[in-house]
Amino acid sequence: MGEGIGIGFRSENPGFGADRFRSRIVTAIRISARRRSVGPWREFADGKDPCHQAALRGTFRPVNRIEQRFASLRAAGRKGLVIYIGAGDPDLESTRQLALAFDRVGVDILELGVPFSDPLADGIVNQLAAQRGLESGTTPPRVLETVAAIRRDSLIPIVLYIYFNLLHRVGLDRFIRDAAEAGVDGLLVLDLPPEESANYETLMAAAGLCPIYLIAPTTPDERIALIAPRARGFIYYVSREGVTGMQAEVSRSIGSAVARIRAHSTLPVAVGFGISNPDQARQVAADSEAIVVGSAVVNRIASLGRTPNLVSEVAGFVKTLSDALHP
Repeated sequence: MGEGIGIGFRSENPGFGADRFRSRIVTAIRISARRRSVGPWREFADGKDPCHQAALRGTFRPVNRIEQRFASLRAAGRKGLVIYIGAGDPDLESTRQLALAFDRVGVDILELGVPFSDPLADGIVNQLAAQRGLESGTTPPRVLETVAAIRRDSLIPIVLYIYFNLLHRVGLDRFIRDAAEAGVDGLLVLDLPPEESANYETLMAAAGLCPIYLIAPTTPDERIALIAPRARGFIYYVSREGVTGMQAEVSRSIGSAVARIRAHSTLPVAVGFGISNPDQARQVAADSEAIVVGSAVVNRIASLGRTPNLVSEVAGFVKTLSDALHP
């Protein structure tokens, strides 16, 4: 499993290297732009789309898709559905296909867990997903290539759920810029406290990405006041103590906890950890702008593996959650 550093960033890995990391992502984006129109990167006959070229130079950023999606949901009076899966579980082509299927069944935001050898914030279901991702050869550069591939066919907002060690190994500035160029919309860095995130937030703002922060049931009001104003896109409320995982029933304190957050921010609040069925989805959505479902989806991926019906069956389950929120 490694010694605190994701396997994909070991120095002996032939796919690792700052120049190769950047060139592979930019190449994927150029291929994507040639194949079809994606957002502001419209295809020009001479191949010299000024928006695309500016984006590659880092001098132009489109409006963030997370913020756009929540604005659309708010205007329509609807609640958002955020789905988490482990990137590369069971492989990155399945991740790409699942992303496109989720977009078709009404998922509002896709959260991709970047495999890491020591996922301390995760329960056993997501820990095993990270292990399967590492075993399938998933590295941060390959995750970004997969995001660029998704962007050929979908504008679904994408958040990377990631541990800081992986960003640090590449270099914070370079990883954020490459993530933005690949089509990522936000980062949720599990182990980066806000007191140490000033440079991170500056770089994220320059790249047009949303820094997503977690708030827990045990977070005191004075700390909520510190965290909430620094977030962009949405705030992720962890509805119970501990690590990720499915639960038989949801917390009864969600409404009051979300009210505490709203006293410090007007951002949408997405509630996760433990939601596993349509009834729970409806219940939690009554007190929040969005729900996050992870382990229940990851568990189905684990059960199906590389079977031919993986995408259709997982997407079918996710559709039941979408239908619960979007009747």
